[in-house]
Amino acid sequence: MSRALPKYNKRRVVFIGGAAAVVLSGAVIAGSALAGTPDKSSTAQSARTLSDTGTISCPDVKSQLPAVPASAQAEVDRNLTLLDTQIAEANKRLVDTVGQGGANFVQNAILGPLKDKRVSTIDRIAISIGRQGTKPTGLDSLATCALSTGGTDAGGTETGGTDTGSTDTATPSATASATDAAGGTDTTTAAGTISCPDVKSQLPAVPASAQAEVDRNLTLLDTQIAEANKRLVDTVGQGGANFVQNAILGPLKDKRVSTIDRIAISIGRQGTKPTGLDSLAACTLTK
Repeated sequence: MSRALPKYNKRRVVFIGGAAAVVLSGAVIAGSALAGTPDKSSTAQSARTLSDTGTISCPDVKSQLPAVPASAQAEVDRNLTLLDTQIAEANKRLVDTVGQGGANFVQNAILGPLKDKRVSTIDRIAISIGRQGTKPTGLDSLATCALSTGGTDAGGTETGGTDTGSTDTATPSATASATDAAGGTDTTTAAGTISCPDVKSQLPAVPASAQAEVDRNLTLLDTQIAEANKRLVDTVGQGGANFVQNAILGPLKDKRVSTIDRIAISIGRQGTKPTGLDSLAACTLTK
């Protein structure tokens, strides 16, 4: 009995050691599996983050138009295509800036500027139809877009298209305080100031019949700068290195291109249309 006990103990030790080895090996294998296998919940969260970017949906304009005169069809089609382009660009900006800014980033940097562009484009459509018939009213109610996480639009959407020039707000703000002047424009803020080239000083003689429209668009240029400077202040600290360029200066240039083009067209109706004014559209941020 005295000799059997040690043998029993020895076997017991060997058994316990083997079990410990198996447990240890299992832990190593489990650890290796965890280290080498992607976390499914993390992957799902990543996918959700990308899909949660959403889609910008806008009311369909084409379906709300009256009969379009044949002479206006080309211009109307061009602006309908531009509406598509504006939505496509806004959706691209939505993806490119995902995670940037605060709670109001999408509204201030994407949906707001998109509405401004659509107001002007829709207004041009209405004017085109009105030249040969009755100008449709109430279309401005179709300018506002929304962020839809389901990718659907209750009123229809406009997507795709080729950009033929961007647009701007249709009505100047009564509170505009900016001055469209070379070398500096409006109220300086801690966030900096947006400065734009002076357009008025570069114009040729303006025919009397075009003066009112030219003045209205010059005022609109001032309003656009004032609005851009306000957005600059409201979004200070948001976004990355390219935020100001992508969300403020870029949309502002688009608006100015369209407004300056309307000035040139107004002058050209009664005289020689000035050229090269588009070079005055780009603005800069000065600290």
